[in-house]
Amino acid sequence: MVPRFRSFIGTILIIILVIVYALAATTFATLTLATSPWWVHFLYFLISGLLWILPAMVIIKWMAGPKPKP
Repeated sequence: MVPRFRSFIGTILIIILVIVYALAATTFATLTLATSPWWVHFLYFLISGLLWILPAMVIIKWMAGPKPKP
């Protein structure tokens, strides 16, 4: 696959990932953490705010393409 097209698809996938993940994380927090103390909210949003990076790293690695063989 052409690297430019791979980057385009990867960019679209990351945008979709961020939107869906943000909606899911916020919905989950709204439904389950409403009466929790502030530190539970803090920990949840700290962890969920960093967790989206893992699937984004996989997409970025795919966008970079296969490693060149020496």
